[in-house]
Amino acid sequence: MGVDNGFRFGVNMLSTGSRDVWIEKCRRAEALGYDVVGVPDHLGMSAPFPAMMLAAEATERVRVNTFVLNVPFYNPVLLARDVATVDGLSGGRVELGLGAGYVEDEFAAAGIAFPSGGRRVESVREAAATLRRLYADPDYQPQPDQAGGPPLLIAGWGERMLRVAAEHADIIALTGAATAASGVLTLADAAEAADRVAYLRELLGARADSTEVNVLIQALIEPHERDEALQLLAPHLPATGAADLDDFIALLVGTPEQMAERLRERRKTHGINYITVLEHNMDKLAAVIDLVR
Repeated sequence: MGVDNGFRFGVNMLSTGSRDVWIEKCRRAEALGYDVVGVPDHLGMSAPFPAMMLAAEATERVRVNTFVLNVPFYNPVLLARDVATVDGLSGGRVELGLGAGYVEDEFAAAGIAFPSGGRRVESVREAAATLRRLYADPDYQPQPDQAGGPPLLIAGWGERMLRVAAEHADIIALTGAATAASGVLTLADAAEAADRVAYLRELLGARADSTEVNVLIQALIEPHERDEALQLLAPHLPATGAADLDDFIALLVGTPEQMAERLRERRKTHGINYITVLEHNMDKLAAVIDLVR
């Protein structure tokens, strides 16, 4: 399952800093071999679209994405206009990541009612369908640079969200973790990951070979960091006893060579060829990028 075009690597930038700092970070990501610079969508962080626009202007080849938008915050028709504008002004380098939102406190801070899980998932379905419909109209303005609009990345792990992703996404981003309304993640072990991938493959059917699969790596753990990492990650591990950190698809453990081999195994087993890391792990993954390429 997944597009057979080698690996792609993205970095999700958690802060922009000043204009000069942001430009330098984006250029450094490009120089390290990353393919995508992502911007999250959380209150207390920079707004995604202005940051993406400057990232595209400051670099030459990397794509820019939202990783991922809190869709219930947005009117889909107004969102389509913003996305098409950034895609046009960036020369068609936008990848649009959509998510259902999960941190209840952010909705409270924005004065927006926190919908049920089912309603938040439905908002992603509605947004994706609206974007597809508008961008399919040859008279739609402003026209995105990419025909039919930017590729849609939909992130999720639960069955309802994966059904939406299988229906609408060009790229499916597996979170590799369940999320609570408090924002706390619980990592999924190898058995759960295998079940989810099998379920996704069944949902995709004939689309499996044309749909890219992404995973967000929460931590890269070198051999000497195992014990410390196990303690730090304890609140995010399943309550099923002792854990082998190698069992979690949202983690990479070992030397750079071992991490590279693990990525090759996951691509073969799960079809995962698109890897995203958080900003603080950008340099760690760079050594792995060199090895797998």
